[in-house]
Amino acid sequence: MIELIDTNASGIAAEFVRARVRAGSPAMDMVMTLIIVVDEDEAHDALAAARQASREHPARVLGVILGDGRGKPQVNAQVGIGDTWTGETALIRLHGEVVKHAESVVLPLLLPDSPVAIWWPSDAPADPAADPIGALAQRRITDAAGAKRAKTGAMLAQCSSYAKGNTDLAWTRITPWRALLAAALDQQPLKVRRASVTAERISPSADLLMAWLSGRLRVPVDRRNSRGPGITEVVLETKEGPIRITRTDGRLATFASPGRPDRPVALRRRELPALLAEELRRLDEDNVYQAAAKRLLVLERKK
Repeated sequence: MIELIDTNASGIAAEFVRARVRAGSPAMDMVMTLIIVVDEDEAHDALAAARQASREHPARVLGVILGDGRGKPQVNAQVGIGDTWTGETALIRLHGEVVKHAESVVLPLLLPDSPVAIWWPSDAPADPAADPIGALAQRRITDAAGAKRAKTGAMLAQCSSYAKGNTDLAWTRITPWRALLAAALDQQPLKVRRASVTAERISPSADLLMAWLSGRLRVPVDRRNSRGPGITEVVLETKEGPIRITRTDGRLATFASPGRPDRPVALRRRELPALLAEELRRLDEDNVYQAAAKRLLVLERKK
């Protein structure tokens, strides 16, 4: 990694070229630009997750740390390629007046003719699509579970400001649950009368799963609390008996259904790199997430 002090977008772009030449790779097969807007304390973990995700999605990764917006504008950066990265990376620290115009630094560094994704690992803007940097991206990834406070409020804010291209890792976390529940009803097409989702008291993923079930099944869905980790049980009540998926250890679930023996099912809680890689696979609108987000707002208003 090359350290650039008091530089600009042109200096960072030139260092990308020099780094490729030094590595003997004048051309890099990168498929997108990934922007990470992150705090200093979380930058290391966020870049580590992006490094692992880049094995599946080679990208130019731009980590942006927004510092104090007061004082003289200054742009510092660490730039490099290789070192387990499949593309290029720059960790850019902004200070002073330039913090208010971060998009002016980021825009010249976007790969031409390729998609742009942005990820906020913790506190995201209330309206990501209206954010100056967020407006540069086709895919905007937030994480309500990473919010430093008011995780439920953060999830509701993202649902309220949904725009094409928005998604949240709280939604990504329930992909295996949704697949397993859909498969259960495909195997036994029983009429569901009521459902329940049991999880940690504050779990944006559980709230979204409840909303998804409510919208899809059009039945009441209860939200119950447990000690976790994460979602611990989903029950679909039918006339023939309950369809029950129970996961108390965050790794292995027990699947029970009427008239059939219980069986174990792998349902491990996934790590951040896997979640990020999943969301980078698609850049089109996620209509199912949009419907669940709208449904969650409807349920919240009924409380």
